[in-house]
Amino acid sequence: MSQARRHGGADDGGDSPSSSVPPGAARTRAAPGTASWASTPAIRKTMLGNRSRDTAPELAVRRAVHAMGLRYRVAYRPEPRLRRTADLVFTRARVAVFIDGCYWHGCPEHYIEPARNVDYWRPKIARNRERDAETSAALGEAGWRVLRFWSHEDPHEVARQIAAAVRAPSAGR
Repeated sequence: MSQARRHGGADDGGDSPSSSVPPGAARTRAAPGTASWASTPAIRKTMLGNRSRDTAPELAVRRAVHAMGLRYRVAYRPEPRLRRTADLVFTRARVAVFIDGCYWHGCPEHYIEPARNVDYWRPKIARNRERDAETSAALGEAGWRVLRFWSHEDPHEVARQIAAAVRAPSAGR
């Protein structure tokens, strides 16, 4: 099983739930007679299949950015002291890019609250939004330019905006 699959995260479209249980804790089978952390076996299977990196939207943006001649780090901490990983990082230009899944980050256009376990998912998504804002603020204070895009955005347009930010005269200062 890959590192990304073990740790959960956004799936290819970023539109289905994953577990927030610590890695290794609930990724194994539940002990006989104990309840699973998922509401159904089908949901458990979906949750375990979610990816934290190399999602389809992220790969499409990476291909487009690479085709423009830009090179970057993938799944990298822009600030080592900050336990947050950006999807693409341009270290010299000090640009950190996040491709946010619509479900996980509460896209105002596509987020649909789940029918089950609402008392769990509502605060979880709210906390994800708070963490996104905290991450953007902390990186901004450290001199990084933070770019956030939704997974449903056109990858070529996203790549164009990233290239403009990376190539801007003020990038890297």
